[in-house]
Amino acid sequence: MKRMLIAAGLAFVMASGAAGAAEIKPAVVFDMGGKFDKSFNEGIYNGLEKFRKETGIAYREFEVTNETQREQALRRMAQRGSDPVIAVGFAQAPALEKVAREFPDTRFTIIDMVVDLPNVQSVVFKEHEGSFLVGVAAAMASKTGKVGFVGGMDIPLIRKFACGYEQGVLYANPDAEIFQNMTGTTPSAWNNPTKGGELARSQFDRGADVVYAAAGGTGIGVYQAAKDSGKLAIGVDSNQNYLHPGTMLTSMTKRVDVAAYNTFKTALDGTWKPGIQVLGLAEDGVGWALDEHNRDLVSAAMKAKVEQARTDIIAGKIKVHDYMADNTCNY
Repeated sequence: MKRMLIAAGLAFVMASGAAGAAEIKPAVVFDMGGKFDKSFNEGIYNGLEKFRKETGIAYREFEVTNETQREQALRRMAQRGSDPVIAVGFAQAPALEKVAREFPDTRFTIIDMVVDLPNVQSVVFKEHEGSFLVGVAAAMASKTGKVGFVGGMDIPLIRKFACGYEQGVLYANPDAEIFQNMTGTTPSAWNNPTKGGELARSQFDRGADVVYAAAGGTGIGVYQAAKDSGKLAIGVDSNQNYLHPGTMLTSMTKRVDVAAYNTFKTALDGTWKPGIQVLGLAEDGVGWALDEHNRDLVSAAMKAKVEQARTDIIAGKIKVHDYMADNTCNY
């Protein structure tokens, strides 16, 4: 029964008149939260839609709604001849490792985790560097000297965001106080805006006036709570400044859209390669968002300080500690 459901759920995104023209048969397996989560998955979707519109090549897609579907969906994509196949998110690593061994001639790309196999490309990011920049912005925007962080699932990757943010805050204001909360310890923590809002309000009640969310769909509740409280919020992964102009101080952008687009594009032009890609500030893989929606919130001094930090990190003058290197935030 489960296999039948997986088969039924494998959507095929068609471009008009393009079915016969595809030189590759690309596919993607989105993770929990869905392709319209306004964050990580949606960034992937945007990159793939750019590829589809440019080339006219269709792609298969599947949106995981429970953990048991990951392995089944990846295997079904490979069985149907899809190549390359993108596995979205760190949680797909165990399933991908198994399926990639079963289909050694199929090219797979996993975004946000490393799977060391000859037919797998792994794309990971220096989230701590981008988080450092928005930490600088948070500290400079704060009037109370107290800022917050709301994470999704309590895993080392999200601690990596938090640690980078903490370093940026203290770089700009060594006397700042930082509150941190994680939403939960299961995958449901990525899609619990009600809990996100509660955690944000508790931090506002303690004096925080800027809160950074690295929590997938849960962040939507954080941003709404900030708007309702007259405070500031910081988005993540995609540029989320547009969600609440005047509330969103900035967003820590993580160019998963570029990673997804490049996976299909390099497969098409014959330059796709397995191995590990690590994208940080120097590679424009992470950054901070400044646009018409938040420009009035960012002073000239704040912009200058953030951009100087960016330059110094790229040059090696500022070394941002990576929590995942030793699972500590000592710096």
